[in-house]
Amino acid sequence: MPLVIHVVEGNLLDQNVEVIVNAWNRNVIPWWLLLPQGISGAIKRHGGYEPFRELAKHGVIPLGGAVHTTAGKLPFRGIIHVAGINMFWFATEYSIRQSVRSALVLAKEKNYRSIGFPLIGAGTGGTSEQKTLSMIREEIEHSDFEGEAVIVKYISNR
Repeated sequence: MPLVIHVVEGNLLDQNVEVIVNAWNRNVIPWWLLLPQGISGAIKRHGGYEPFRELAKHGVIPLGGAVHTTAGKLPFRGIIHVAGINMFWFATEYSIRQSVRSALVLAKEKNYRSIGFPLIGAGTGGTSEQKTLSMIREEIEHSDFEGEAVIVKYISNR
């Protein structure tokens, strides 16, 4: 299957993909101490706490690293959590690009044929939407992932 990239406006949790990417922190602060925001907050509200309990078992995630968990009550085969922000809660070009690379490697290892990305680093991370979109798209285009990649520009409908 050739690589297909779509950029859509909407909600990541409404996409028809096998796995979604959750822009996460480095897993230093316990998940239950954090106020749910963005994608993580939506996952907790609609998918439950199980993915975050699984994520906690992996310990600290290197900046740009990725961890796979189940999707809880969400209709996906899994969630790939990426450490897209540094210890100061900012995203950098490195953290965004490496997060995308790491997520695509995991998606390929798990034989996923479709993956949904939020704009990693454009929310809490402080990077502009356009810059983030450009970096994510470039990394997907230069990867060896075969399948469908959906980049979602968030529009609230939940």
